[in-house]
Amino acid sequence: MLILLPPSEGKAAEGSGPPVGELSFPALDRSRKRVMSALVRASRRRDAIDVLGLTPGLAGELARNVALKTAPTLPAADLYTGVLYDNLGLRTLGGEARSRAEESLLIFSGLWGVVRITDRIPPYRLSMGVNLPPLGGLGAFWRPQVSKVLDGIPGLVVDLRSATYASAWLPGERSATVRVFRDGKVVSHMAKATRGEIARALLRQDTTPTSPDELVKVLDALGYRVEATAPTRAGRSWTLDVHVS
Repeated sequence: MLILLPPSEGKAAEGSGPPVGELSFPALDRSRKRVMSALVRASRRRDAIDVLGLTPGLAGELARNVALKTAPTLPAADLYTGVLYDNLGLRTLGGEARSRAEESLLIFSGLWGVVRITDRIPPYRLSMGVNLPPLGGLGAFWRPQVSKVLDGIPGLVVDLRSATYASAWLPGERSATVRVFRDGKVVSHMAKATRGEIARALLRQDTTPTSPDELVKVLDALGYRVEATAPTRAGRSWTLDVHVS
């Protein structure tokens, strides 16, 4: 089973380890270097805030981007903060649950493509939704390369990504895209919290679902009210609508 996560805008202030080195999925390394170089150049531009889609209050993040190649690192498990990661609670997962997290969790990133929670990376600021000169839209840039490395990994895919990051890989019919509703509406804060809770619950299960149907049964047993919709055509994901009060 793979559990796909978005990154978070909130990140730890700094790392303490050596500059970024070997990461999971080394087939992506060449593309990672291209994106990093493009991001460093873009962050030095006078219009960097506009190019990267940042608010004026985040102008300080540009200095981090410029220093990426030599910046100290920390594990992705410790880097990303925010509502989803607070509810996932990686630091309090132990034993088999932690081992499953290291194997199953994949974090999508505009800069790195996709990483595991054990990968050491520096703080940065780059959304997958950015049109980064000269590479263009990062979702489209990463899609063919990420697809090559992930399409061959078997098993159920539980997709907890936001739409921006979902563009970087389309897992197809073996995947289930989780949407969260409250009173019939999507509530961003609640959705992030519930996705984190679902990821944690799945990692703590003794048994691993192998299909979208089995995933529905697991979520039902965990107390979630779930409506499942099968793909409307080949190559599309299942949709699981989770309703919370």
